[in-house]
Amino acid sequence: MGMTIHPLADYVLAKPDESASKTANGLYLPPKSGEKTKTAKVSAVGKDVKEVKVGERIVHKEYGFTGIKDPEGNEYMLIKEEDILATIKESK
Repeated sequence: MGMTIHPLADYVLAKPDESASKTANGLYLPPKSGEKTKTAKVSAVGKDVKEVKVGERIVHKEYGFTGIKDPEGNEYMLIKEEDILATIKESK
């Protein structure tokens, strides 16, 4: 049974980025309890969202989102557009 989440109004559905567990030099870092990333990839947007699009990476406030899981255990966040601080553009 599949499930599709459609955010309403000015909400954005985003998948949190994985925490870095390895440094640029190849050293592995132990997980810190309670530490979450503040970046995510947008999976869906509500009809009133104006500034972000599906597929973009965003920086969001540390608090103020609703965490949810789909039946397969994938974690998502519902974030109000006003709680998104920036988009991340990859340089080439």
